[in-house]
Formats: sequence, structure tokens, C-alpha cells
Amino acid sequence: MNILVYLASCVAMQVTTTGSNPAEIIREFIYQEAPFPQCHATTIVETPKGLVSAWFGGTREKAPDVGIWVSRIDSGKWTAPMEVANGVQVDGKRHPCWNPVLFQPKTGPLMLFYKVGPSPSTWWGELRTSPDDGKSWSVATKLPDGILGPIKNKPVQLPDGSILSPTSTEENKVFGLWKVHFELSNDLGKSWSKIEPAPVALEKSIQAIQPSILFHGNNKLQALGRTKGGKIFETWSDDLGKSWSALSYTKLPNPNSGTDAVTLKNGIHLLVYNHTEKGRSPLNLAISKDGKTWEAAMVLEKDPGEYSYPAIIQTADGMVHITYTWKRLKVRHLMIDPAKLSGKPIVGGEWPQ
Repeated sequence: MNILVYLASCVAMQVTTTGSNPAEIIREFIYQEAPFPQCHATTIVETPKGLVSAWFGGTREKAPDVGIWVSRIDSGKWTAPMEVANGVQVDGKRHPCWNPVLFQPKTGPLMLFYKVGPSPSTWWGELRTSPDDGKSWSVATKLPDGILGPIKNKPVQLPDGSILSPTSTEENKVFGLWKVHFELSNDLGKSWSKIEPAPVALEKSIQAIQPSILFHGNNKLQALGRTKGGKIFETWSDDLGKSWSALSYTKLPNPNSGTDAVTLKNGIHLLVYNHTEKGRSPLNLAISKDGKTWEAAMVLEKDPGEYSYPAIIQTADGMVHITYTWKRLKVRHLMIDPAKLSGKPIVGGEWPQ
């Protein structure tokens, strides 16, 4: 993506290009108007031709008219939202779509994973691909039984080219159990195997979903995500995701809302989440050198309202891009210069002033 062209376009459109934090370069809405009243669950990816973002939109979450919508950077600005997937079945019945996840493998077309079904306990995974960086999309392929694809956050590509997807299930039976697992593909999504964290007794289990994966070198991975227990969870792997430790709580609060994380090229880790035990404001950015001690980097949103389900990536130019739900009405996009980020200690779980 040509950042200079993009910045010039933002200025022309009167996009806010500076924030209270010097690291914030761009703050904008991906669209101002759309043919759907509500949106949620954003995702963002960099392709050879630039940024692409997606989300689900419709009357409201769980409504049958909810589909997957896509926008991409073209000539320095975001295109109008385009619906690229819906839940219409062969018999004409329509189910809602959920949680799109965009992923650009090192080789092959752009991938769009999403879920279809009446509810998270009954949905299934589908996949579409784009040969032209998000302009057009293939017909949907249903993922194999028992495979859901990345449930909210982006997969990662391992050194051998295999794709590791962070995912989870939400069951209605057995006390409404939430469980994290991972799905591995060695053939760019044609087939998958399922990997679960180390088991623990039911009474000691952490009900968690929607992990993100971080890299720590020497084959070590870390996953963090959302729980019902008021804190973010973590699990660790020493063999590039072939096996995982039992889930444990971190010290970071979580209001049972989605998070996302990324490992930067310099090895620093960033985590986007709501630093609160209740509600979905504020929305925060934390920074860590080791994935264990997290420091406060930025407050992305602090006004009343819902700011949630973030997605975060680093692009080839080194910039960090974040998208998230803005009051269920719009998709917010931020561009941040990570070289200008600095952390302040989080003491006793309290975000510093």
C-alpha cells in the first residue's frame, strides 16, 4: 500500500489524522453510510494490493439478514461496503453469518473464513477465496465437520508454510461449556487437524473462546483471549502449536468481550482489549516484551458506548492497523506507528492515568 497516497486521500476527505497519542497516525471510519443498520466483528488484512477489511452487517446480530461485508483500499480510499457472503441455503432458508476472518497466506489467494448458522452453538464454518485481493470471491466451501476455521482472530502461518487457526466452541450442553482449540492445515486449507490444550478437571477449567496467537521464538507460541472469568486467559506451546498447556488466567481484566493480539517484526507484542471487567468501554492497547508483563500503551476509546471485537495487524511498511466495532454502527480504523509507542506499568490491574 502506498502510504503517502493514502495519507493524502485522508486529508482530502477530512479524516482525523492525529490523535492524543503521538503514535496515532490515522483515525477514520471505513464507511459513513451503509445499507445495514448494525455491524460487528471486524477483521483486517494486507494483500499485495493493499488493505482489505470485513465484518458482519444486518438488522442486528443473529438476524437472518446478517451477511459478510467487505471494503478495501482502492486509489487511496476505502471502497463502499460490498456484501460477499450470506447464509441463504439451498432450500431458500436464510441463516445469519458471523465473525469473518481474512487471511493472506504467503502463496495462494486471499482467504475469507466465516460462520453460518442460527447461533454459536449450532453454526458451521465456510470459506471463500479471492484471486484479485478482495475484488471478487469464489463460491462458498463448507469446512469439514468438526472444523470451524478461525473463530474470530487471524490464523498464523508457521515456518513450514502450514496454517494454524485459533478457534473455539460454545456449547449449550454441559453447563454451556466454552472451549478453546486450534486447527492446523498443511495444504492451504484443503484439510485440517484439530489440536486441544492440555485437559484439566471440569471444576478447574476456564471457559474461554476466541484466542489470538503470538510468536516468542525457539518454537514457542502463546495464545490469549476472552473468558467468562473476568480476566484474559493464556496458553503456551513449545512445539509450534502441536501441543498446548492448560489454560490459565493473566492479570488483565476482561468483560467477556473479544480481544486480538499481534507479534511485531521486532518481537514486541501488542494486545487490543477492553481493560475493564464490565462493559465494552474503554478499548485499550497494551504492549509487552515477553507476553507475560503487559504495560499500558494507548486508550483507543474511552467515551460511553460499545467499542469491541478489535482486529490488529502489522503491514509490510511497519505500521500497525486496528479495526473495531464502533457502537455497533460503524467500523473504526486506526493506523499506529509502533516506534512511537511506550508503555506504563499496570499496577494491581488498574490502567494508569
